[in-house]
Amino acid sequence: MDVTWWCIVPLLLSLGLKLGNIKSTMQASSFGVRAQIPTVKKDSMAESTVPKWAQKTVSLPPLRRGCHLVTSKIVKEIEPDLSGFKCGLAHLFLQHTSASLTINENYDSDVRDDTETFLNRIVPEGSSAPWKHTLEGPDDMPAHIKSSMLGCALTIPITNGKLNLGTWQGIWLCEHRDHPTSRRVVVTLNGI
Repeated sequence: MDVTWWCIVPLLLSLGLKLGNIKSTMQASSFGVRAQIPTVKKDSMAESTVPKWAQKTVSLPPLRRGCHLVTSKIVKEIEPDLSGFKCGLAHLFLQHTSASLTINENYDSDVRDDTETFLNRIVPEGSSAPWKHTLEGPDDMPAHIKSSMLGCALTIPITNGKLNLGTWQGIWLCEHRDHPTSRRVVVTLNGI
């Protein structure tokens, strides 16, 4: 019984249903415990708040190699949709293999410079580097490795029409190539 209920609760919550407004009957069977489809009272929050989705591709301008704070650019692009969500999640997906996204310090630019220095020290580059993949130059494979280390996706909570980042948190685009190129971030919003 506990296992089935544990599986159903997250589903119901994701649909915006309050547990207090749900009537569900658990039944035993020879295959274990199963739940009947819940019924929702007429005064339920679920009637007035329907989960919704929005998606936009944000183009970031070419940036020099290094870590760049891009929070304001992304928020500016998604603001019209973002403001319509009371509660939800924003998923950011970078469509590139030689750059990355991360969340870190939004105040002191030294943190971005130090992070770039660290990445360059732990991932060797140049003619002495052991990489086979150099089709696009000596910075190509190191860029792929750094991208995999930091990742290409972020998930951020949405609260009252805003990204719910911490006081000192910002979204960074980390450009790992020597030659600047524009980058695309697909932002998907989901919530109520």
